[in-house]
Amino acid sequence: MSPQLIQSVKLMELPVADLRDRIEEELEKNPALEVLEDKTLLSLDTMYKPRREEDDYFEASSDSGYVRSGRGETASDERRQFIEGVLSRGETLQDYLLWQLRLQARDNELREIGERLIQNIDNDGFNLEEPESLFGKADRPGADALERALQFVRRLDPNGCCTADYKEALAVQAELRYAESEKIKLLIPYLPELERGKLQAVTRRLGLGADEIRALFEKLKTLSPFPGRQQNSGSAARTRFVVPDIQVLRRDGEFSVVLNEEEIPVLGIQPFFMEKTRVNGGSLKSAERDFIRENVKEARWFIQSINRRNHTLLRVTRAIIECQRAFFTDGPKYLVPLTLRDVAAELDVHETTVSRAANGKYMQTEWGIFEIRYFFSNSISGAGSEGSRYSQEGVKEMIREMISAEGEQPGKRRLSDQDIVSLLAKNGVKLARRTVSKYRNQLDLDSSYRR
Repeated sequence: MSPQLIQSVKLMELPVADLRDRIEEELEKNPALEVLEDKTLLSLDTMYKPRREEDDYFEASSDSGYVRSGRGETASDERRQFIEGVLSRGETLQDYLLWQLRLQARDNELREIGERLIQNIDNDGFNLEEPESLFGKADRPGADALERALQFVRRLDPNGCCTADYKEALAVQAELRYAESEKIKLLIPYLPELERGKLQAVTRRLGLGADEIRALFEKLKTLSPFPGRQQNSGSAARTRFVVPDIQVLRRDGEFSVVLNEEEIPVLGIQPFFMEKTRVNGGSLKSAERDFIRENVKEARWFIQSINRRNHTLLRVTRAIIECQRAFFTDGPKYLVPLTLRDVAAELDVHETTVSRAANGKYMQTEWGIFEIRYFFSNSISGAGSEGSRYSQEGVKEMIREMISAEGEQPGKRRLSDQDIVSLLAKNGVKLARRTVSKYRNQLDLDSSYRR
C-alpha cells in the first residue's frame, strides 16, 4: 500500500473528534493546506441574529423598568443558556462534601481536619489511606478530635463516605437512618448468603425469625454500598461526551441523513501555492518547485481522503436505514439481524471498508445516540442475518422492557428467567432459559430474587 492509501484508510477509521485532531496535525505539517471555514471558531455573537435597534437603545439606557420582548429577549436568553452550558462543569464528590463542611463546621479545627479527610476519599467514598496517616507529628490531632471529624464527614450527604469499605459504609448509613441499626448491622457479614436466597442458614446463625430477617434485609437493600457513586455519576470526571458523526432525521415519513460538518473545518489549498504550481521556470529553484508541488499534492490527497471518508459514511448509513427501517420507525426492540457482509454486498465494497466506516462512530436518531456498530447484530440463532428474524439486541430490548414494566405494578411477583422465556415464546421468540439469563446479565439486570 502506498503512503497515500494508508493515510486514506486511517482517516476512514477516525470518528469526528479524532478527525479534527488529525486535521490540525496536517495543517501544522503542510503549509499548502488552509482552513476556508471553521464553524467551531465562530464567536458567540455570530451564532445569533442581531437584535433590533430599539433593543440596543433600551439596553444601554438607564431605564431599569424596561423589559425586552420578542426576538431580542429570546436571543438573549438563548445566548445566556448557551454560555452557561459551555462554562459549567460537573461537581465532584469532594467539591460537594467540602461545600457542606464549610457551611456546617462550627470551629476551625473541625474544618481543617474534615478538609483533609475529604481530600483522602476516592470516587466510591472510601478512604484512600488510613485517616491517622494523613497527619504528621507536628499537626496530628487528638484521637477525640479526629473521631469527631470522621463522624461529622460521614453524616454529610451522601451518608457513609469517609469509611474503610462497603461494610463500614452500610453500617454508618444504618445507624443514621434506622432504629433497628444494630440488628441490620448483624446482616452485613451475611450479604453473600442473603443474595443467594439462603435465608434459613442466616436465621440459624443469628437466632432471628425468617420474617424479621426479611424485613431487615429490605431495609438494608435501601442503603448504598458505594455512597460516593451517587454524586460522581454526574461529575465531570465521569462524564463522557459523545459527538455524533451523523444524524438521521425523519420528515413526513421519509428519512434524511445529515453529516456532522459542524466539527469538521472546510479545507482548501493556499492561493500562493496554487499560483506557484502554475509557474513554469521563473525565479523558483528546482528544490523550491519540488517542495511546493509535493505539498500541494499531499494537500489534495488529504482533502480527497476526507471527502471519501464522508461519502462512505453517508452510503453506509443509508444502507443501514434501508435494512433497519423498523428500528428507525418503531424503536430499538425492532432491530433485525444485520451483518457487515449484508451492507458490503449492498454497497458493492469490501467488508473491511464497512467496518472501518462504522468503527468508533456514533449516529444520532430520534431514539437516542447509538454507536453505528450497534446496528450490526446477529440473530438469536447465531446464524447471522440468514437465521432468525429476531436480532440479539432486539431481544435484549424486549427483556429490558419486560423487567422495567415490573416497577409499574407494585406488589406483583417479579419475572423469573423462565417467565421471560414463556413471554418471549408467545411473541414468537424461542430461547433457552440460560440464554435469557445470559442476556439479562449482559444488560446488567439482577435476578428476580435480587430485584
